[in-house]
This record gives sequence, C-alpha cells and structure tokens, in this order.
Amino acid sequence: MSDPILSAQRVIKRFGGLTAVRSVDLSIPRGSIASLIGPNGAGKTTFFNCVTGFYVATEGSIKFGNRELVGLRPDQITNAGIARTYQNIRLFQGMTALENILVGMHPRLKSGPLGSILGLPGQRSEERAALRKAMDLLEYVGLAGNGDWLAENLSYGLQRRLEIARALASEPQLLLLDEPTAGMNPNETDDMMHFIRRLRDERNLTIFLIEHDMKLVMTVSDQVSVMDYGEKIAEGTPSEVQRNPRVIEAYLGAQNVDKTRGKRKEQVAS
Repeated sequence: MSDPILSAQRVIKRFGGLTAVRSVDLSIPRGSIASLIGPNGAGKTTFFNCVTGFYVATEGSIKFGNRELVGLRPDQITNAGIARTYQNIRLFQGMTALENILVGMHPRLKSGPLGSILGLPGQRSEERAALRKAMDLLEYVGLAGNGDWLAENLSYGLQRRLEIARALASEPQLLLLDEPTAGMNPNETDDMMHFIRRLRDERNLTIFLIEHDMKLVMTVSDQVSVMDYGEKIAEGTPSEVQRNPRVIEAYLGAQNVDKTRGKRKEQVAS
C-alpha cells in the first residue's frame, strides 16, 4: 500500500483573514483505509472540501495519482474517480432511493439529451444497464426492497447507506466519507465499521474518512492523520497516534494532560 492515490503538499485554505488549513502535507496509500481526525473546528471538512473541489485551495498542490486537482470543478473531480459523502446527509429527499442512485451514475452515462428524446437503441440499452446496476447497489448496501421508498422516509441509518450507494454509483477509486457514523447508535456504528472494510476489500476502493468515533477509527484504519487548528500535528498507525503526546493534548487539553500525568506519577510512587 505504498503507492499514494492522493498526495497533498503544503495545502493552505484561507477565508479572508482566517486560515482554516495551514500548510498540510498528506498522502493516502492506494488500497488503504485512512482516517483524518481532530477536535471540532480543526479544519478536517475544509480539507475534504479542497480535495473535492467545493473549495479551491489558496496555496499548495493536491494530486490524484498524477493529476492536479486544485482548480478543477467538483464534477471534474468526480469524473476523475473521487466520490464523497457528507457530514450532514445530502440526499434528494423527494426522490426514491433508486432515483438517488441513478443520479449518482450520471458521470458514467454516455447517452446525451438527443438520445433520450429520440429513444435511440443505445440509450435504451444503457438505461436498462443503469437500472440493473442501481438495483445491485441497493442490495449491496442493505436496501434491497426499498428502491421505491422516498429517501426522506428511510431511517437515518439507511439514509447514510443510500448516500454511500449514490457515491459508489459514480464508480470511484477513492471514496471520502465525512463522519459516516454521526448520529448512529452503537449497533449501527458497528455495522458501518464492518461495511467500510467490505467496501475496501470487495470493491477495490481506497477509503479516506473523517470520524469522531475513536473505536471505529482505531479498528479499521491503516493510517491515521491528526489535525488541530488547521495543522497536521501527527500521522502514523493507530497505535502510534494513540501514544502521541500532541494528539493526547489536542483531545484532552494541556491542563487535563498534566493532571493525568500527575495521577500516573502518584500511582507509580505508591
């Protein structure tokens, strides 16, 4: 997994006088599950938005393989092979589950408006193939039998899975998941943890996720990067990151870290 699928160098994102991302270097190995963690407001989602073109990095380079992403539109980045989900679910709530997935296939469909209007044979064949693929994706994410349900009528956990199915419909190589277990109960979180592994292993994907559930992060991740105040402060395996003093301080605060150290000294002395 040494071959990087995504490489960011000295990425900076400013909003006026506010610097949300500060000269971040980050490399995602191909075929890995990589996590980006940090306290609220650390700049994680801003970095995701720079990768996917929703924000244009003020400075720096972000490469997908050998292709520079900075300056590309979100649709161009999707066409290149990157898909994402969102911290706050962004489904087409008034459309069915099946229709949401079909929308996600748009970058890979070849028929144009003329073919649709005239009902040309190639367009009809592609439409049937897209429908079969959408049904397969519904089954894969655990939504078999729910294709005719409006997205807004699905449970929260199923909406999360539908959003992943829509992302998969664009046939990505790199899938970005922004807090995929946010709002889930422990059982749903465990299910999602196993599902993320399946996505990587069964669909030949590289997964890059933002997540606050440390059990999930430390269980599924091959690599963990940590941001705080817009900077990357640590990176390594889950066990390396868990032992890093800067990471502990970022999550607990210096005062609490000192108290923890004091308690440990007392325990050793006794």
